[in-house]
Amino acid sequence: ILGSVQKKLPLMALSTTMAESFKELDTESSLGKALEMGCCIQSSLAKILAEFEIALEHDVLQPLNKLSEEELPIILKRKKTLQKLISDWNTIKSRLNQAAKSSSNSSGAGTGPGASSAANKLEILKEEEEEVKRKVEQCKDEYMADLYHFSTKEDSYASYFIRLLEIQAQYHRQSLGSLDSALAELKESHSQTEPSFTADTPVAGYYGVPLETHLKSLGREIALPIEACVMMLLASGMREEGLFRLAAGASVLRKLKSSLAKGSSRASPSYDPHRAADTGLSPSHAGSFSAVGRGLNSPLLLLLSHSLKDVDGRVQSLQDTCSRLPRESYNNLRYLIKFLAKLAEHQEVNKMTPSNIAIVLGPNLLWTQQSTGDPMQLDLASVSSIQVVGVVEALIQNADTLFPGEVDFNVSGM
Repeated sequence: ILGSVQKKLPLMALSTTMAESFKELDTESSLGKALEMGCCIQSSLAKILAEFEIALEHDVLQPLNKLSEEELPIILKRKKTLQKLISDWNTIKSRLNQAAKSSSNSSGAGTGPGASSAANKLEILKEEEEEVKRKVEQCKDEYMADLYHFSTKEDSYASYFIRLLEIQAQYHRQSLGSLDSALAELKESHSQTEPSFTADTPVAGYYGVPLETHLKSLGREIALPIEACVMMLLASGMREEGLFRLAAGASVLRKLKSSLAKGSSRASPSYDPHRAADTGLSPSHAGSFSAVGRGLNSPLLLLLSHSLKDVDGRVQSLQDTCSRLPRESYNNLRYLIKFLAKLAEHQEVNKMTPSNIAIVLGPNLLWTQQSTGDPMQLDLASVSSIQVVGVVEALIQNADTLFPGEVDFNVSGM
C-alpha cells in the first residue's frame, strides 16, 4: 500500500526526473551531485508523505467517516421522526378539543342520532391521540438514548482531531529533519568541490582588492588574470576569429576566478579554443579581460576628456596622461596594450583590427570609480563611446611610441 501511494505522488515524478537528468552528467560534478542528492531527498519526502496519508486515512478519516455516514444520520433521522410525531400529536389534540366541544353541545340539546355520532367520534379521536402520544414517548426515549450514546463517545471523537494534529506534526518534523540533513550534506559536498564566487565576492589577493594590493600580495608586476589570459591566447588563440566578441558567462568567470585563486593558469589536456570546458580560459571567452579592470578594483587607465580633442597632438596628450599613471597601472597597461598590438598583427585572420579591439575592450579600460576626488578620473557620462574607442584604438596603433621597448611574453612570472 505504501509503495502504491508513494508512486502516485508528484514528488516521486520529480525524483524520477532528477534521476534521469543526473545520469547524463559527470557524477563528480557539483551539478551531478546536487541532482543525485535531490533525487534521493525527493524520494524520501515522498515516502514520508505517503506514510502520513496512510496514517491519516486509518487513524482519522475512517473513524470520522463512520461517524458522519452511520451514527450521525441515525440520530438526525430519529430527531426528524420525533418532530413529525409531535406535530401529528398536536394536530390530533386540536381535533380532539373541537370534538369534545361538539359532543358537549350535543349532549346539552338532548338525546338523538347527532349526540351519539359526536360521542363516537370523540372516542375514536381519544384512541388516536393515545396511540400518537405513545409513539411520541417511544421515539423520544429512543432519541434520548441515541444522544446519550453519542455523548459517551464524545472524548473518542475529540481524540481523532488530536490525532490528526499529531500525525501532521510528525509528518512536518520528519520532512524538515530529512531536508535539514540533506541540505547540510549537500552544502558540505558543494563547498569541497568548488569555491563559490560572485561578482562582488573578494578573493584574498586576487579579486575585489586594489591593483597595488593584488600585485604586492602575490609578489608580481603584472596582474595574474591579465598575464594568465595573455599567455593562453599567445599559446593557441592568436589566429582564432571572434576573440573578445563572445561574452563569457557568469559561470565561466566563476570557474576562471576559482582556477586562478587555486594557482592554476593552464588549460586542461582537453583544451579547445572555442570550448575550454574545463578551465574557462578559452580565446572565445577572452572576454575574461572584461572583468580585469573591475575585478581588480582599479582602473588601468584614467584619461581626461580633453585629451581626445586635440587630434594633431593626440599621441603626445596620451603619452603625457599615461606618464602620470601610478607605476603599477602603467606597467599593466603597457603589458596589455603591447599584447593587443601583437594581436592586431594577425587581423587578416582573426579579424581583430585595432578598431575592433577598441570597441569590445574600450569600456573595460575606460571606466569610473566611485567618487574619490581624483582630478584624473574620467567621467564616462561626458565621453561618448566613439571617443572611448578612439582613445583605445590610438593606444594600440601607437603602442611602440607610447610604451617604448619590447615585452618578452615568453618570460612568465606564473
